[in-house]
Amino acid sequence: MKYKAFLIKYAEIGVKGKNRYLFEDALVKQINHRLKGIDGKFLVTKESGRIYAAAEEEFDYDEAVEALSCVFGIAGICPLVQLEDMDYEALKAGAVKYIGEAYPDRNFSFKVVARRADKQYPVSSDQINRDVGEAILNAYPETRVDVHNPDVLLRVEVRHQINLFSETIPGLGGMPTGTAGKAMLLLSGGIDSPVAGFLTAKRGVTLEAVYFHAPPYTSERAKKKVIDLAGQVAAYAGPIRLHIVNFTDIQLYIYDECPHDELTIIMRRYMMRIAECIAAETGCLALITGESIGQVASQTLQSLAVTNEVCKLPVIRPLIAFDKQDIVDWSLKIGTYETSVLPYEDCCTIFVAKHPVTKPVLRRIENSEAKLAEKIEALVEAAVAGREIVRC
Repeated sequence: MKYKAFLIKYAEIGVKGKNRYLFEDALVKQINHRLKGIDGKFLVTKESGRIYAAAEEEFDYDEAVEALSCVFGIAGICPLVQLEDMDYEALKAGAVKYIGEAYPDRNFSFKVVARRADKQYPVSSDQINRDVGEAILNAYPETRVDVHNPDVLLRVEVRHQINLFSETIPGLGGMPTGTAGKAMLLLSGGIDSPVAGFLTAKRGVTLEAVYFHAPPYTSERAKKKVIDLAGQVAAYAGPIRLHIVNFTDIQLYIYDECPHDELTIIMRRYMMRIAECIAAETGCLALITGESIGQVASQTLQSLAVTNEVCKLPVIRPLIAFDKQDIVDWSLKIGTYETSVLPYEDCCTIFVAKHPVTKPVLRRIENSEAKLAEKIEALVEAAVAGREIVRC
């Protein structure tokens, strides 16, 4: 079966009010962007709660489906046959031809569900169901009707043209990229943060990312790993600017001046400060982290509270109640797991204490940070100013 068009279904966008068109337009823009890389030219249009992607040339079907499957906001992708001839006999003949080409093995049950959006069409939906079903049975006697649990559900939509489809390929759902502002993702080389970025982007948030690099304690391979992860998330979220911050001098200074059981929480607080500084420069409205309650010492509620204290921007933690296996499952689903588990160190693991504090007290942490007053501001300014920016 050679399809020439897709019906794009959305879900949550449909409950929007008078501004629904803004979300539809954003979705059309993303679909156009994704289909540009496919051989074959597509025309993407919208009408009355429907979005169509129609090919004007031959195209690779599997490649097109894969591209559409990565677009946030799409709930379902329906390979579609469109009949320009509105004659009723042409409708029945088109449905018979569709079934014959789409299902070569015709030993199945089916049901016809018609929707007459064009109320001027002279035949009612119920009559279409009966007549099209009869035509299919006559053409293919090995098929049978089952109105309760059919193997094939043939949908017939009568609009300014007639749409025939029977398959819905699940999409990612969510909201179109660019409809919910921009946020800064704290991206490490682990499993968690890429998933956190993906899930936040699924709500329509545009991503920037920051990675804290600590040469020579972290290698160029570790840096390349994070760049690759940013690219893998960008395959769904759209282009991401990755800000690579050299964190070595700050880490060494904290290591020399502060109690070692507090290293993790103090370093984390300075990462948040730096991320927020870059977020302010780039118009981000929030920070995103991959933290999950109790997963490590810096992610107890007490630690999260002390970390949050340095932030003015809201901190989005989409994984906060996830089990580790939940996060692993998501990383496998979006294709980041294999990269995340590559054995290249990151700056957090290099300087972690043997027995980090799990219930930090804010006053004590602030007293420890006071020992850094002589140099820390200059080090932070230098790290921000000297960052490398990679477009992923």
